[in-house]
Amino acid sequence: MSLLAERLNVVRPSETKAMTARAAELREHGVDVITLSQGEPDFSTPSAVCEAGIRAIRDGRTKYTAVAGMMALREAIRHSFSRDHGLNYGIDQITVGCGAKQVVFNALFASLDPGDEVIIPTPCWVSYPDMVALAGGKPVLVDCHEVDGFKLRPQALAAAITPRTKWLMLNSPCNPTGAVYSRDELLALAAVLRRNPHVHLLSDDIYEKLTYNVDFATMAAVAPDLSERTLLVNGVSKADAMTGWRVGYGAGPLVLIKAMNLIQGQTSSHTSSISQYAAIEALSGDRHHVKEFASAFRQRRDLVVAKLKQAAGLSCREPEGAFYVFPSCVGVIGKRTPEGKVIETDTDFAMYLLEAFAVAVVPGSGFRASPYIRISYASSAEELTRACDRIIAACAALS
Repeated sequence: MSLLAERLNVVRPSETKAMTARAAELREHGVDVITLSQGEPDFSTPSAVCEAGIRAIRDGRTKYTAVAGMMALREAIRHSFSRDHGLNYGIDQITVGCGAKQVVFNALFASLDPGDEVIIPTPCWVSYPDMVALAGGKPVLVDCHEVDGFKLRPQALAAAITPRTKWLMLNSPCNPTGAVYSRDELLALAAVLRRNPHVHLLSDDIYEKLTYNVDFATMAAVAPDLSERTLLVNGVSKADAMTGWRVGYGAGPLVLIKAMNLIQGQTSSHTSSISQYAAIEALSGDRHHVKEFASAFRQRRDLVVAKLKQAAGLSCREPEGAFYVFPSCVGVIGKRTPEGKVIETDTDFAMYLLEAFAVAVVPGSGFRASPYIRISYASSAEELTRACDRIIAACAALS
């Protein structure tokens, strides 16, 4: 009898983590690697947020909390939903997890029976399909093409729905493409969902504060009649530069939230009390840092897009949100490196950039879309400039 469970056979290692790990390995050997593979802001957590965490430690607020999260944090989350989107959730409709990732997993694990289907528009975040599979569900991947802005169209959604469909997972702004759904686009998808009352919506809004030249819209506000079928997922990792604090949250139907709390109560119990106090400050205190971060990311986006236009063989759509660009590398497929190796896939190209030019990016195959690469611009302008110059040189060296 094998020690390991068969369910692990359906899970792939994260290509994002793999590229970051390889970059770290090269760096340990003295290589000047520029890492653009990690979805992590380079900004420090705002000082007032850090002080709130420090105060919690000094005041001895280091004990267990409620599984769903401290009442004060859930009140802050509830207020933020009301303030930002006019959404009114009951306190028991909100749950706090160890990052938005755990909130998503709890929802899937609590709701999926073997064979239940989850529609995932691709390109998608690397973890979605694997979390669905690990929870016993069947990922149904629906290609969303660049010509459509990498967005799911109503016809494609309708065609993918079957009697076994349990969820549609929607991520806006999207990792890895930076695509942002407009209010009208969400309304068109909502019309399809209304015709299929057995389909629920998981709306991952973790990048909502990072949009450029477009307004953010969430299905929970656009189609309130679907509220009993909608789980809204968010957190403080991206907009508040708190990735390591591990605080995410979800809001949705009471029956689902209770089930998610049941799962969490038997796994992590709750997220760190110290992190929860810091998150209260992040959501309730001075939010000026969010605008500053978004402004900096927009400038970096413009820099990277302009630079990549100089890279032979790459083409780059301008993203509307998040902090990634997702350039097509179809123009370098079939070319040879100076050593004579043929670039056959986006993975080959990503490894060429890392091994020969010391720039770490993630191949599009990790996001179920090829041939593309994902570049995170959550780094300083100086570092992005150096990295893009290396990418330009790498493309020029191909023949």
